Amino acid sequence: VQLVESGGGLVQPGGSLRLSCVASGFTLSRYVMTWYRQAPGKERELVARISTGGRITNYADSVKGRFTISRDNAENTVTLQMNSLNPEDTAVYSCNAHRVTEDYWGKGTLVTVSS
Repeated sequence: VQLVESGGGLVQPGGSLRLSCVASGFTLSRYVMTWYRQAPGKERELVARISTGGRITNYADSVKGRFTISRDNAENTVTLQMNSLNPEDTAVYSCNAHRVTEDYWGKGTLVTVSS
């Protein structure tokens, strides 16, 4: 069972990044998927969540209108499109798969927003 994030990097304020989370070893379609982030010295926070079928999404107030979560169950992939990035978005972004009592985590990908 594995979740692997990719797509992080250094971007200037106002820029965009697209993060991907690829699952292996389990059927992603059965799991609610969530992107979390943790900035240096801060607690982990929920960024965006998507239901198993992809019809229901939730976002942190701080990213509403800028970030979009989506999933492709056929490809076992969840994506986070991040636009209008600002320095406060700098963090390690991790994806989580949740179903009943099961929780799987990726190791995360670092996003740095700086000029």
